[in-house]
Amino acid sequence: MTSNSPVPEPILSIRGVGKTYAGGFQALKNVTLDIHRGEIFALLGPNGAGKTTLIGTVCGITNPTEGQITADGHDVVRDYRAARALIGLVPQELHTDAFETVWATVSFSRGLFGKAPNPALIERILKDLSLWDKKDNKIMTLSGGMKRRVLIAKALSHEPKILFLDEPSAGVDVELRHDMWRLVRQLREAGTTIILTTHYIEEAEDMADRIGVIRKGELIVVEDKTTLMRQLGRKELALSLQQPLSAVPQALARWPLTLSADGLTLTYTFDTCEEDTGIAELLADLGAQGIAFKDLRSSESSLEDIFVSLVHEKNEVGA
Repeated sequence: MTSNSPVPEPILSIRGVGKTYAGGFQALKNVTLDIHRGEIFALLGPNGAGKTTLIGTVCGITNPTEGQITADGHDVVRDYRAARALIGLVPQELHTDAFETVWATVSFSRGLFGKAPNPALIERILKDLSLWDKKDNKIMTLSGGMKRRVLIAKALSHEPKILFLDEPSAGVDVELRHDMWRLVRQLREAGTTIILTTHYIEEAEDMADRIGVIRKGELIVVEDKTTLMRQLGRKELALSLQQPLSAVPQALARWPLTLSADGLTLTYTFDTCEEDTGIAELLADLGAQGIAFKDLRSSESSLEDIFVSLVHEKNEVGA
């Protein structure tokens, strides 16, 4: 039985977006992406891949050369004010009003979006970010980590429905990172849609519902995180041998085996989505060759492994 329930409208819709700068550099190429309401979406890619350009285009910092972007139904170019009011941005750069106090700069950010003063909200945001005891301090007196917290507070001050975090963990301490991800989870539970870029791939693996990978301005994959890891993940079985081998015997050549430099570990790599892993047959073949092992352990590829293989694969194709 099929469901007739309508597919929910995305809160952010990006359609055929391209960005070419005056010098001819094409930073974005035909990017099409829907962001679901209330999800955490992680955008991964090497330096210079187009992550920050895409965020800047959505946030109205730069206009797309082609294509269309709508935020909750509002075109980010034609209906800029309404679209931008829905979006909060935590940029990479630590640029804040050096001579203003924490309280003043966060409150001012709320006013920029035409929102009425709400001291109780500002207080809650500052407390959530462990900034309350710094509320009367000038920005210039704060550490880099504290300035990062202020940027997050400013982005949240007008209660956005969509929050962009552009490399939010870059150069911050572990305590702030944990505080930040705790806050992100709380925001998502309250209905905020989160889009983040990060170099800490383990954080994307832990936090995100879906993953997008961008390379040279092109979105090369968008997938549910668990599906991506199931489809592209690999498992490895490492066998610790009782006696070292000088080489993998020819009789085992049909198996994807690698031998460690000391000859004491054989590693077998297989797809996680295969029904028959071949392990039982491999072990039988090892026994037939008189190769005994004293221990075995398996490991599954991480999102970082998948990301590296995806980018490498695309490089090979484009070579």
